[in-house]
Amino acid sequence: MSEVHNIGFISTRFAGTDGVSLETEKWATVLERLGYACFYFAGECDRDPTKSRVVAEAFYRHPEIDAINQQAYSGSWSLAKEARAEHSEISALHKDFFSIYVRPPQMTRRIHELKEHLKAQLYQFAQHFDLEVLIVENALAIPLNLPLGLALTEFIAETGFPTIAHHHDFAWERQRFQVNCVADYLAAAFPPTLPSVRHVVINSVQAQQVASRYGVTSRVIPNVMDFDSPPSASDSYAETVRADFGIAPHEYFLLQPTRVIQRKGIEHAIELAKRLELPAKLVITHASGDEGNEYEQRVREYADLLNVTVRFEADQVQDQRGTTADGQKIYTLGDVYPHADLVTYPSSIEGFGNAFLESVYYRRPIFVNNYSIYEVDIKPKGFHTVWFDGYIDKNALGAARKILQNPELAQEWAELNYQLARRYFSYSVLERRLQAILADCLGKHV
Repeated sequence: MSEVHNIGFISTRFAGTDGVSLETEKWATVLERLGYACFYFAGECDRDPTKSRVVAEAFYRHPEIDAINQQAYSGSWSLAKEARAEHSEISALHKDFFSIYVRPPQMTRRIHELKEHLKAQLYQFAQHFDLEVLIVENALAIPLNLPLGLALTEFIAETGFPTIAHHHDFAWERQRFQVNCVADYLAAAFPPTLPSVRHVVINSVQAQQVASRYGVTSRVIPNVMDFDSPPSASDSYAETVRADFGIAPHEYFLLQPTRVIQRKGIEHAIELAKRLELPAKLVITHASGDEGNEYEQRVREYADLLNVTVRFEADQVQDQRGTTADGQKIYTLGDVYPHADLVTYPSSIEGFGNAFLESVYYRRPIFVNNYSIYEVDIKPKGFHTVWFDGYIDKNALGAARKILQNPELAQEWAELNYQLARRYFSYSVLERRLQAILADCLGKHV
């Protein structure tokens, strides 16, 4: 490609190990290999500062955005009554007009003020980096920053900017967004139906939903990993993983490589550890994150109830190696995966399944719930896993014991799974699909 094209990635956050940040990094890696230059716009960003524009109000946990979300999705009659009392223009109306689906005028005004501020920043971002294409990462799908979604929609409508809207999660997939007072905003911008927007989703169920709900087509680009470049062999640094996590030589290492949030179904992993009737410990690598600590407390209590040892190792599993404040080793996920005897992935809901791909990449056997996207987009490819359908039955238990006690079979499954993933979920698959959609955006062969 003789001409360099500048691409602007936009989201609420490009930082840490959340799925959106990880997939954005993979897309950027592939695009830069193809000769594109990538730039970033977000409320929180750990990318190269010289290629980034950080606008605090774009972050979904910015205090003002957080306050808007609390009111928009509260479904609370008490908040509704408070709003009526505070605004004479509302309280003078007939009381039957008022409900949890009605928003206060001040909230509307503030959303639009923030929208105008963010839209001005988007214009500056596009001009400063001389952008030709925008790639919006989830900010036009999950309505966690209403002003940003509206600002993006208006910016695209006003400029006709070629845009790839990369959708990971939609409002209708999350219960918390079902009762709200912002239905007009959701209809306008999450996602918008504009002629210059090319929609990309991460699974075929989403593609069907977007078509039926909005009458627009979308391309499916699944989550990927670099299966053309196998992981390097474990080094001496990582030899102490099992010992540091308190796993004895005779015990099985069950790895739950996710955040501690409700949809991850960690109770199933605890139940498995109990019902295997084998010496085993469960290690959870991530903290609860932005969704509160109530579920983590539930997991701890459930583990105590079943007398299962669960290790919460978020302090010792980070993005980079290092040392904790009390002098313990910090490992990466790449250090930890090779030492696991079985990866537990009992999620009830996933947009795709990054932890599934990681387990395949590091050639680990997987214990997985038959969540909808796994059933539709992954299992039919022929992957060999121990799976259960909503609850753990004796067949799943037997299969889990068999794979733990037969390392040769586990290795056989792992190799088969790796080759399947290389065929369907590798960077080369992503490269081909991005080339096609960018050719469409730029109106020429690229």
